[in-house]
Amino acid sequence: LPRPLPARAGTGLNPQDYANVLAAAGQGTAPAWVEVHPQNYFGAGGPPHRWLTAIAEHLPLSFHSVGLSLGSAAGVDVGELDALAALCRRYVPAMVSDHLSWSNGPGDKFPDLLPIPYSHAALDHFTAEVGRVQDRLLRPILIENPSRYLAYAGDDWDEVDFLHELCRRSGCGLLLDINNVEVSAFNLGLDPVAWLDAFDPRHVGEIHVAGHAVKDDDMGGTIAIDDHGSPVRASCWDLLARFLDRAGSRPVLIEWDTDIPDYATLIAEAAKADALLRAPVHA
Repeated sequence: LPRPLPARAGTGLNPQDYANVLAAAGQGTAPAWVEVHPQNYFGAGGPPHRWLTAIAEHLPLSFHSVGLSLGSAAGVDVGELDALAALCRRYVPAMVSDHLSWSNGPGDKFPDLLPIPYSHAALDHFTAEVGRVQDRLLRPILIENPSRYLAYAGDDWDEVDFLHELCRRSGCGLLLDINNVEVSAFNLGLDPVAWLDAFDPRHVGEIHVAGHAVKDDDMGGTIAIDDHGSPVRASCWDLLARFLDRAGSRPVLIEWDTDIPDYATLIAEAAKADALLRAPVHA
């Protein structure tokens, strides 16, 4: 059986930090858990698996998939699902997650997580695909709220209600990415506090926080870009504290995937999250 994720701070497992994480785990100073993109471990062996096997002896793992493409019209990528199922049998991770998105078209794969419309048809389709994945993996999964740059016209659902209904119909849980809430709110003119306050914490199995960039666009405005390339913004910490005060503690990941800093900086960010998780809550 998998070891559950503790309601503590975790970090992404970057190859340049394998040795640091393993040494810290042996000394009891590592983050409470680590998250990996399983697609990076779909090979049969080699150094990545040797490191991951050693680290998994000390720390719970969360698999954060980026390749299932549940929202594609053709359905889940069967090859990705086969590989993910095999990797789950090998490592028995505490958690498996993917995104409210699509990335595969006819004969092509796109290097991004593209948004889906919040329509009745899309909800029916996405619910069925989540069910296929859960049946294959023999476990519930988590689905992450997206970062959005544009919204579809004529949606039948708002985002929060769509996610809640997806959980109700499929039995999946939610991976609440608070940075994505901020990015989407900035780009679409929404209120991130109102969005977060409407989110039902009973469905949340994991939380992500990260940094993002704000840049000028080509139309004389600005756009927030979900690049995971900087420290967590103060506003994101504030939103996390607000949610934890209502929801109680959850596993919180420091997500930093580009311009990755030294290991000490990542651990310092995790310590900030742990401080919030230890603070009194009023859930």
